[in-house]
Amino acid sequence: MTPHGVRPGAVLVDAEKIRAVVAADEVPADAVREDFGDLALLPGLVDTHVHINEPGRTEWEGFRTATQAAAAGGYTMLVDMPLNCIPATTSVEALSAKRNAASGQCLVDWTAWGGVVQGNTDQIEGLAGAGVRGFKCFLVPSGVDEFTMVSEADLRRALPHIAKSGLPLLVHAEHPDVIAKTPSALRDADWRQYPTYLRSRPAEAEVAAIEFMVLLCREYKFRLHIVHVATGLALEILRSARAERLDITAETCPHYLHLEAESIPDGATQFKCAPPIRSHPNRERLWEGLKDGTIDMIVSDHSPCPPEMKQAGGGNFRDAWGGIASLCLELPVVWSEARRRGFSLNDLVRWMAEAPAQLAGCDTFKGRIEPGYDADLVVFDPEAEFAVTPDRLYHRHPVSPYLGEKLCGLVKRTYLRGREVLRDGHFQREALGREVFVSRN
Repeated sequence: MTPHGVRPGAVLVDAEKIRAVVAADEVPADAVREDFGDLALLPGLVDTHVHINEPGRTEWEGFRTATQAAAAGGYTMLVDMPLNCIPATTSVEALSAKRNAASGQCLVDWTAWGGVVQGNTDQIEGLAGAGVRGFKCFLVPSGVDEFTMVSEADLRRALPHIAKSGLPLLVHAEHPDVIAKTPSALRDADWRQYPTYLRSRPAEAEVAAIEFMVLLCREYKFRLHIVHVATGLALEILRSARAERLDITAETCPHYLHLEAESIPDGATQFKCAPPIRSHPNRERLWEGLKDGTIDMIVSDHSPCPPEMKQAGGGNFRDAWGGIASLCLELPVVWSEARRRGFSLNDLVRWMAEAPAQLAGCDTFKGRIEPGYDADLVVFDPEAEFAVTPDRLYHRHPVSPYLGEKLCGLVKRTYLRGREVLRDGHFQREALGREVFVSRN
């Protein structure tokens, strides 16, 4: 799968880089050959929305298990979110702690987002200079005390520094005023029922937050990225902002494209995430947003936790942790849905490799099968079907809303810079992954 379309041929790899893409009969006689027959060869995928949680909460997920799950899913680069780890990545010192924690553990490459929280405006330019690829903020409580939500005043203090850096601001877009209106009406509701949770985080909260961020983007002229778009009601706002030539991108996630609220059983808190999974018709609108380019990319929002946190309150959607771990299943989940809607593997490469690489500023060497790029390659069988069982979940805890499902598409091998890190479910023991540094010149 090349940027110029699908073609038969061979990828020549030399010193970690792709030297050329040639016809099979043009392979040098002295080359070491790997022949994958009729399987698809994809570029290594890039996931820009992953909560690795180390240091500080490695019992939730750590660099070793997260990058193992990534390799199993065809991902060769992750961008780590700045929260759920302790300390949160909101200072240069905390970024250094994260680098120390990652050292010698990673099966694939990684880099980091920095955080924007109350009171860390003085850290933004330092974090940019130290190598973060952008910044993340929450307009509502994040779920952890170390990463505070930001107000309009906080954002107005931070945005001149973010605009100066040229890096994107990633926003968890739910508006606190809309969320605040719902708890009293739901105080006596049955929180084992998914519709109760769904009413507590209505689509209007996403819409109001995105409208607010578009206003700030228009005023401060910064790069704005809306994370995990879950409602189709937001699409027209994004289209209008793009028509103004505002620098705005958006993502959605596999769970919003595959699951639907109508099918979530009572007490099934493994389905809880924020914003919530919405209705079947809403899911189809998100696919339309991908089709017309309003949504730029698909990323996981991989947010794992120990099983007891998902079962908090005995299946209580109010108390359970909100997050879905899906790194090792993201590609087959999306492909299972995409293929029956007429999308191609080229579409997946655009959504899951090229566009995330561009967001992270590494699109000159990651996310494509093209000369000069890192030899990050994935051997993928698009016709293979498999059932999701606990032994196929390579992240730290085998908790997943996909257990028992039958999916299509199987990652057979994953290569990082020309070296094999996964073959048929077996991992290279050596930690070949490293932090990706991008020149800001």
